[in-house]
Amino acid sequence: MMPPAMHAIVPACRAARTAVQGKTIRFLLQPGRRLVRTCVLALMTLLALPALAQEPRTYYFSPVNQYGIELTARYWNPLIRYVSERAGVRLQLKLGRTSADTTAYVLAHEVDFVFTNHLFSPERDRLGWKTFGRRSTPPIHSQIVVLADSPVRTLEQLSGQTVAFPGPEALVAYKFSYAELVHRSVPVQVVFSGNMDGAFAQLSSGRAQAVGANSQLTEGWTRREGKALRVLWQSQPLHDLALMVSKHVPPADLRAVERAFLDMARDPEGRRLLASAAELVKLPPDTAFVASDGSEYGTYRSFYQNAPASLR
Repeated sequence: MMPPAMHAIVPACRAARTAVQGKTIRFLLQPGRRLVRTCVLALMTLLALPALAQEPRTYYFSPVNQYGIELTARYWNPLIRYVSERAGVRLQLKLGRTSADTTAYVLAHEVDFVFTNHLFSPERDRLGWKTFGRRSTPPIHSQIVVLADSPVRTLEQLSGQTVAFPGPEALVAYKFSYAELVHRSVPVQVVFSGNMDGAFAQLSSGRAQAVGANSQLTEGWTRREGKALRVLWQSQPLHDLALMVSKHVPPADLRAVERAFLDMARDPEGRRLLASAAELVKLPPDTAFVASDGSEYGTYRSFYQNAPASLR
């Protein structure tokens, strides 16, 4: 049975509901109409709930730490803001301390979009990540490099020496290059430096005698730092990293994000941001994002068929 007080409240709330729907809120909020005012405020909150429920969720975007954390964030944050605004889908950058940490977020299902080449092994292929784009840069190569004035001129001379790599997840800079050393039976002391800039810092300081590298990052580092390097070995050409999406992202949100990335080069503001980002890390000035269905990454996938067991 309804409590006595409710007999007074219910009609007032009904009147308040009618008033809210009829846009007479201002009148009802005048002093002396406390009961109706209380109902109006409650109804206003309830009416706002559907709008709040429709607020876009935040999707986390994790690019591999190719540079130091600060430089990586400076490169990606303006691009992510642009994509979020154009797509109407909120993206937020999520970076780990090292490239391995960032990939750990991916494997723990803590992110939704990635820029990576760490997901092409048979086991990770089964996680359901889909490639939808890549950067339109020249082909990259795995490399093993030394300072230009180093006495080391062959891989065999690195036997027993310290070689720095970005991290254990770095497919091009570590797995490809270290596999070559294993194939040639050249034992080295492996040092992981967190990212490519960290590995080059080890080389510059003399704590490492060589570096396993990604040619794109080698060129960018030499241009930024003004230091010359010598390439001892490099792999066949490879494609740049892939833009990929989790299978849990709704198709409509994926299409919006994909369109925003791919249309950047056709928009004056997008072109300006792309050029600024490219200059920051010394990429070609016309670098943009282009569509990809993942078929270009067959070389990455085939690597795992013949790689040493420790690198698969």
